[in-house]
Amino acid sequence: MKRSGRILMFILCSSFVLGFLQGGCASQAAQPDTQPAAPEPLSAPLPQQSTQALEQLVAPIALYPDPLVAQILAAATHPTEIVEADRWLQQNPDLKAAALATAVDTQSWDSSVKALTQVPGLLGMMDKNLSWTSSLGAAYVNGQQPVLDAVQAMRQRAQQAGNLKSTQQESVTTDGNSIEIEPADPQLVYVPEYDPWVVYGDPLDYYPGWIDVPGFYYDGPGIWFGLGIGVGLYGGFGWGWHHWGTDWHRHDLTHGDHPYVPHSREFGHDSGFGGHHAGGGAFHDGGSHGMHSSAFSGFNHGGDARAFSSRGRASFGGGFHGGGAHAGGGHAGGGHR
Repeated sequence: MKRSGRILMFILCSSFVLGFLQGGCASQAAQPDTQPAAPEPLSAPLPQQSTQALEQLVAPIALYPDPLVAQILAAATHPTEIVEADRWLQQNPDLKAAALATAVDTQSWDSSVKALTQVPGLLGMMDKNLSWTSSLGAAYVNGQQPVLDAVQAMRQRAQQAGNLKSTQQESVTTDGNSIEIEPADPQLVYVPEYDPWVVYGDPLDYYPGWIDVPGFYYDGPGIWFGLGIGVGLYGGFGWGWHHWGTDWHRHDLTHGDHPYVPHSREFGHDSGFGGHHAGGGAFHDGGSHGMHSSAFSGFNHGGDARAFSSRGRASFGGGFHGGGAHAGGGHAGGGHR
């Protein structure tokens, strides 16, 4: 064979070998693309609401009279209306007694929010602590029993610490495993003042961003009672004081002769407060997660609220322009561990 022919054969053979090798490598390189994609890892489940978190959440109101606990828990499921009602009261300071009750009755708020206008200072406290209020409402919407169980657990702790007992202002009784708190005088209600982070014995962690509002905070051990609130004027309205209660055995609230069912549309079940209504929905501290984004549009509800904070005890003073305030304070409970 001539030299030129051998060169041509060498080139052809080299091209064939090189093509074969490149094809094999390309085939191997492309092989992973032909395999099914690995399934994406499942998203981590939302953290379940812990007993400790719920106890911290209910601590500020667990020692209130049963009807007031019912009104607060129900109203907390309507935080937007809490803000609206508080602003409305501020804009109508001259409305008092029967005129106030009649004007409130015409509003479109939930019955629980109307009921809290009997205690305007408390409505204001919930407005100033709106993050706590919305978290309380969301927790209740997602699990009534765990929230009410937490209230009972905190009452037992306060009783064991010597800070919960019957006084001239309220009656503390035990029914089975439940501790019930009712006004000593059905027509005169006292809202107890206490430090929610020390009154239960072993100190609790301070709720993130909590604002101590005068008239609803006592800087010291035990419980203080300031001025009483007359609630008889509201008896003729279906949202009045005597229409509310807490059924500890069935683990629900009562309004009139029926269980109170939250109808709030402000909380979702897919953004921080997941879970079913009757079970353990997820709970996150210190925020209004799970709420519709427009829930508080137009409200300035937190910026300078610290100006209202006070570490000292203050009486209700002029804060109540509803059914009338009555003198008669007192102190209950001993020290704390």
